[in-house]
Amino acid sequence: MIARSLELSVIVPARNEAQTLPKSLSALLRSDLPRERWELIVVDDASTDATVQVAGRYADVVVELPRPRPLGPAYARNRGGDIARGDVIVFVDADVCVHPDTLRKFAELFQHDASVGAAFGSYDADPVAPGLVSQYRNLLHHHVHQRSGGDAETFWAGCGAVRRTVFLDADMFDEWHYPRPQIEDVELGGRIRALGHRIVLRPDIQATHLKRWTLAGLLRTDLLDRGVPWTRLLVQQGTATRVATLNLRRIEKAKTALVGFAIAFVVLAWLMGDTRWLIGSGALVLAVMAGSADLYACFARVRGLRFALAVIPLHLLYYATNGLSVCLGWLIHHAVGEPRPDPVVEAYAEVGVQRDPPLPCRRRGGPWAESVT
Repeated sequence: MIARSLELSVIVPARNEAQTLPKSLSALLRSDLPRERWELIVVDDASTDATVQVAGRYADVVVELPRPRPLGPAYARNRGGDIARGDVIVFVDADVCVHPDTLRKFAELFQHDASVGAAFGSYDADPVAPGLVSQYRNLLHHHVHQRSGGDAETFWAGCGAVRRTVFLDADMFDEWHYPRPQIEDVELGGRIRALGHRIVLRPDIQATHLKRWTLAGLLRTDLLDRGVPWTRLLVQQGTATRVATLNLRRIEKAKTALVGFAIAFVVLAWLMGDTRWLIGSGALVLAVMAGSADLYACFARVRGLRFALAVIPLHLLYYATNGLSVCLGWLIHHAVGEPRPDPVVEAYAEVGVQRDPPLPCRRRGGPWAESVT
């Protein structure tokens, strides 16, 4: 007897998440979509804690990747996709707790709209981690996605779903160029769109983010794991000035430029000893703040006026980091070229060594296709 395919396969990549998984996996099991209609696959990426044992208490399948070092969420999600039986694959990060209706809404969306190839949701307005930085970062993500519902040009794998056929046609995540958490989901979204499939953002499909952010971690992520790789990808694709979705909207690009000029004016004031440059810098900062009024209003509504005022320096720093990312990404692209995988992985690939589980491999097409030999 042939087993009937499931509606959804939920894939959770995990790396040393033994403390977090009981919360995120329990949230999945509280979903109001009947359990027989979906499966839960946890992929352990070379954890050194009890992630495998904890996952085994909740998941239908636990894929343990027996490697001395992690190969990243792109690789882990692909290995889950290799065994997924669902018509739709739902990706949920290990530090994300879905709402009870999240899986059901994904299932209904794909069932009722055949034109949708992929979809993603939003963080809710109740981030768990305390502290100004954590609350700011998670609520910023919530605000951006809440105001951007509808067709999107990118994909988000923190709480996103894709038809299995589309996922396979797009050649899955790029595990060759993204060996750690970066923009592997954004890059996949570009290929899904290039194949002619729609990607939709559904702000009503929500989840709670558990991550605790530090200022250093936020800057490192925005600069090295998001901003610089994203700029390199856009320059490679030739779409750096054309993409206008989410935090790449024209108004966001304009505010990034204004903050850059404001910093330049401060430097000029110091070099020239002329405080009039500071007046110009202050005017530019006020213009950026005025352009972000809707964001600050959201913060004030959710956490109060005091919080909204307190995060203004963080938000200005966000735009400054974006500007630095663009400059560094452009320079690295022209100086270095495409991202490179781990040297050991590349060496194995050069001689054609096959292993189980498989080594990270190059995709058949996409923005880096011209480098494939």
